[in-house]
Amino acid sequence: MIVSSTQADPSKDSATNTDALQNSPFLRACRREPVPYTPVWLMRQAGRYMPEYRAVRERTTFLELCKRPELAAEVTVTAAKRLGVDAAIIFADILLILEPMNLDLEFAKGEGPVIHNPVRSSEDIEALREVEDISALDYVYEAIRQTRYALPRDLPLIGFAGAPFTLASYMIEGGASKNYIHTKRLMYTDEAAWHEMMRKIARSLPRYLNAQIAAGAQAVQLFDSWVGSLSTHDYRRYVLPHTRAVIESITPGVPVIHFGTGTATLLEAMREAGGDVLGLDWRISLDEGWRRLGQDKAVMGNLDPIALFTDRDFVRRETKRILNEAGERNGHIFNLGHGILPETPVDNVLALVDAVHELSARR
Repeated sequence: MIVSSTQADPSKDSATNTDALQNSPFLRACRREPVPYTPVWLMRQAGRYMPEYRAVRERTTFLELCKRPELAAEVTVTAAKRLGVDAAIIFADILLILEPMNLDLEFAKGEGPVIHNPVRSSEDIEALREVEDISALDYVYEAIRQTRYALPRDLPLIGFAGAPFTLASYMIEGGASKNYIHTKRLMYTDEAAWHEMMRKIARSLPRYLNAQIAAGAQAVQLFDSWVGSLSTHDYRRYVLPHTRAVIESITPGVPVIHFGTGTATLLEAMREAGGDVLGLDWRISLDEGWRRLGQDKAVMGNLDPIALFTDRDFVRRETKRILNEAGERNGHIFNLGHGILPETPVDNVLALVDAVHELSARR
């Protein structure tokens, strides 16, 4: 059971608590400092593969779960404690910010997110509201406050948001897409309207992320899950300035994780966009990706999520391989190359966390 933040003991915010968090392996790795073992957390670590999560979901819809702080906090804390990971990530969704931007969002059963009034023209972009009043997302901040209170005092909490391109694509496509036809057509045929839309998103996101930080998040992640659909030229022309604007506006001193999938061709450009930690998916080896990004950046990754559908021996071998690729360098955070899939065996997830801790501590 999660205790409401209104019942929180003020001592939970003491200097001792802050020191414990800042000295955690996760935040030390974000700063590329020495760690006693490689920290690990997993994208979608609170999800349908866990029976505890499914039990909560049976009582409510996905969107209601996101909007009920006590439930969002419960699934966040349960997953972090059950898995023994080195950071929790708040349970939410990257599309929650779309509602205060004047979009009609629904999570349709069996279909995923649906935007019933997609953005397809310059007139639609003009009607798009910039998020200036962050109180529209108070339920996210309250979930963070309750989660922060319930977590161990030395376990960091990650806040997050979708990156400008991925959010824009959802807005334009109206849901999931394979080819991003509407998105790219608008981008190519009305560049002025495209940049206006991206500026509205890029001005809204720091307000949202900084409010998460103020509520109790120790780091934030920017998810650019769809940006791998772009060429390097298009990324630099249509996306990079807006992503950079978001990252540069995050509260100073708070680590920013910049994550994308299918981005092996974009790594140098993503580095230019910014971030303290760059996410690597499984399509590129960790050592090659880190070499291209440079040793002055921390990296996160990069086990293929499908590896968790094998057995413990294979998971352990792949874990060892990735740790060997990281070598003795400071700044590696172990993660999957993307999120945990719903059918993933929980025992293999537990085996992965144990393997990361055990094998890296031997070094």
